[in-house]
Amino acid sequence: MASRATKPLEQEPYISLETFRRSGRGVETPVWFAILAGKLYVVTDGTSAKVKRLRATKRVRVAPCNVRGTVSGDWREGRGRIVTDEALIERAHAALVEKYGWQMWILDSVSWLFGRIGRRAYLELSLG
Repeated sequence: MASRATKPLEQEPYISLETFRRSGRGVETPVWFAILAGKLYVVTDGTSAKVKRLRATKRVRVAPCNVRGTVSGDWREGRGRIVTDEALIERAHAALVEKYGWQMWILDSVSWLFGRIGRRAYLELSLG
């Protein structure tokens, strides 16, 4: 279910997620996402720089983009957090599987194969 803030992103395959360094400089990364209860959920490696930046500052911006990160729409401001609730992680993962299907299955399989599944971090993005 989308909110008014997330509705324009419903049909998009990727978003550019901009997280911010302590200096205030933004870093953009194209990511998969799913909408659940009016919020965006992203899965990433828990050791990634975007997770480190999100711990430093909760401010995020998102915009629709292509696989290479070329932005194709308006930026939206928001706040991000790292999800720790296991039940919410399961729902977010199920939403990602529903959206990306076999692609998510491949990502999961590769993560299991190389032992990275335990390093995953799920990010919740609330847009204002």
